Amino acid sequence: MRAPSVRRGPDSPIGPHRPLRLGAVSAVSESAVSSTAARRPMIAPSILSADFARLAEEAASVAGTEDSPGADWLHVDVMDNHFVPNLTLGLPVVMALRAATDIPLDCHLMIEDPERWAVGYAEAGAHNVTVHAEAAVDLLGIARDLRAAGARAGLSLKPDTPLEPYLDVLRHYDTLLVMSVEPGFGGQSFLPATLAKVRQARHLVETGHLRLLIEIDGGINAETIEEAAEAGVDCFVAGSAVYSAPDAGLAVTTLRDKAAAARPAH
Repeated sequence: MRAPSVRRGPDSPIGPHRPLRLGAVSAVSESAVSSTAARRPMIAPSILSADFARLAEEAASVAGTEDSPGADWLHVDVMDNHFVPNLTLGLPVVMALRAATDIPLDCHLMIEDPERWAVGYAEAGAHNVTVHAEAAVDLLGIARDLRAAGARAGLSLKPDTPLEPYLDVLRHYDTLLVMSVEPGFGGQSFLPATLAKVRQARHLVETGHLRLLIEIDGGINAETIEEAAEAGVDCFVAGSAVYSAPDAGLAVTTLRDKAAAARPAH
């Protein structure tokens, strides 16, 4: 695991402050608390499970109607066959999708050298661009550049990557994407142990120490979404559970309803 690049000192992007540590978080006022119950669960269908010959139609199938809200984000998995052993799509497809749908694009970059490529996805119209902590050298620079380009900055952690080394870096990110399978292929089984990371992050959000949207990706279906929602996830990436269903739009609604029902009371 590559350690995050973090500069200290009065002119540092982070500044001189006490580092966050799990298990050492003090209570704060209720005004600083952000509750999952205050937001509707977000569903981000993954086009990795869609029909690549019909991507515009597949996006439209989850767009929703006036009476039935559709997908909140459209999750786009970008893989380079280096960081992960699979090759999917890149900027031209993202640009085509941006022209074909109004659903905000959530680009998940499973690639090497994200410092070089991430901003291009923001400039192509992605709403949220997520890079992997394990692939990046300058995480602070990536967050700064993505935000400057008008996108949300997301940081993803593989199942075996701990949260604690990245707590200070996460102050500069908008989204934490917890991988609940090994990245690289869709259709894998959900890893329940990854929910411990979600609970850690949710505690830091609830106590006002981080301001993040918590997203989960991997093995999410009508059963596992309840576990993830109970742990504190805000946004759920679902591939096969949406695009293998007879009605993709209805599947989005069903998943959202299940997540909402499973959320703990606050």
